[in-house]
Amino acid sequence: MTNPAESLVDLLDLEQIEVNIFRGLSPNESLQRVFGGQVAGQALVAANRTTDGDRPVHSLHAYFLRPGRPGVPIVYQVERVRDGRSFTTRRVTAVQQGRTIFNLTASFHKPEEGPFEHQLPPARKVPDPDSLPNVSQEIREHLGALPEQLERMARRQPFDIRYVDRLRWSAEEVKGSEPRSAVWMRAVGPLGDDPVVHTCALTYASDMTLLDAVRIPVEPLWGPRSFDIASLDHAMWFHRPFRADEWFLYDQESPIATGGRGLARGRIYDLEGRLLVSVVQEGLFRTL
Repeated sequence: MTNPAESLVDLLDLEQIEVNIFRGLSPNESLQRVFGGQVAGQALVAANRTTDGDRPVHSLHAYFLRPGRPGVPIVYQVERVRDGRSFTTRRVTAVQQGRTIFNLTASFHKPEEGPFEHQLPPARKVPDPDSLPNVSQEIREHLGALPEQLERMARRQPFDIRYVDRLRWSAEEVKGSEPRSAVWMRAVGPLGDDPVVHTCALTYASDMTLLDAVRIPVEPLWGPRSFDIASLDHAMWFHRPFRADEWFLYDQESPIATGGRGLARGRIYDLEGRLLVSVVQEGLFRTL
């Protein structure tokens, strides 16, 4: 069986079919829609393939326009918006079966020394990831065994996810909770040494748990859902180099949920507490 980390690297390895046009695979999984992090990660790969490779991405802004269909390839069309002395800008349109499903704008910056540097410390101290159970272990501990669908998902999961706070399983436990969540994450296997792969893999992971912070005061994170959830837009700022196959802390909070939409923001730190990436996402929540 292929290691899920290797499968993720393969998923991010797009086929070039024309100048500025790439095609990505979309696994035929039992999901309502293509995972948004997959589309964002592949779109960033496509954008990077049209640059000289000497300028790391420093920010991306994306909109999820339509749900993608699992099992159907996605075509990524790249517009070379600007090639400046220090910055490069690319706009990517993801098309599936003739319809635009996703737009992304990415900006790349030539590394340079800044006149100063500062960073606010992490908001709270958290347990070491090695002291925490992964999601599958925590669910098995509560239920006795993983349900069949979750078992299949766990075997394909490319990231080890460990919640800093124990999972809540009932409405009574959820009551009074603040809209905050934090998880340790890392790829389940080596991702190689290409920094682009690590950046795009973390972009994939950034969509995995961020909207948890919106749901925490309302319902348990695992078990039957009361809401249909869809990502609307997604923005990331990359501050420092990192490896997505080493532990990183994804600290998340939701400052507001209203009008059927919930806003979540996340800060990604390494084990030393250095801020690596900042993320903001808005999601649509509708009662099932």
